[in-house]
Amino acid sequence: MVAQKMKFNDGKIRCDWIKDDPLYLRYHDEEWGIPEYEDQKLFELLVLESAEAGLNWLLILKKRDNYRLAYDNFDPLKVARFDAVKESELLANSGIIRSKLKIKSSIQNAKIFIEIQKQHGSFSDYIWGYVDHKPILNNWRISKDVPNETSLSLAICTDMKKKGFTFIGSRIIYAFMQAIGMVNDHTSCCFKYHENDL
Repeated sequence: MVAQKMKFNDGKIRCDWIKDDPLYLRYHDEEWGIPEYEDQKLFELLVLESAEAGLNWLLILKKRDNYRLAYDNFDPLKVARFDAVKESELLANSGIIRSKLKIKSSIQNAKIFIEIQKQHGSFSDYIWGYVDHKPILNNWRISKDVPNETSLSLAICTDMKKKGFTFIGSRIIYAFMQAIGMVNDHTSCCFKYHENDL
C-alpha cells in the first residue's frame, strides 16, 4: 500500500514525501542524501535550509536559481562582504525569501563559515568530522519514521551556535545533514536507498 503511493510515472518507487513536481523529483533523485563535500555547495545548502524555516522546500527549490544570482553563486567570500546596500537589494528582491533576519544571518554565517575553513582546512572537514567522514545509513520504512532532529544534530547545532552561526536550530541542521548526505534517510523501499549505500 505504502509502496504504491510512492510509485511515479517512470515506475520508480521513491520516498513518500516527494511531490510529483519536476523540481522535487530532480532534487530527490540527483541531490538529496548524496554525500556532498564541496564547500561552496555546502554553504549553499546551509543558506537554503535556513531560508526554508517556517516555509516549504518546494518554494525554496523554485527560488533557488534566483538565490544563486542574488548570492553570487553562494561564494562565502563574496557573501561575507555584503554591506547594507546589498542587504537592501536582497530585501527588495522578490526572487528570494525577503526576511531581514534570514538575510542578515546568511551574511553573518558566511563570515563564520570562512573562519571554520581557516581553522579546519575546509568546512567540509569540520562538518563531516562529526560522522568520521562516512554517511550514516538509516533504515526507515516510511517517511513518518524519520526523525526531524537527533542528538547529533543538536550537538552540531550547539557547537555551530557557539562559533557564531545564527538562525539555525537542531531541526535545520538535521535537514542540512540529510541534504548533504551525512545521513541517508531515503526510505528502505526507495530506489535511491541502496544507491547511496556506499
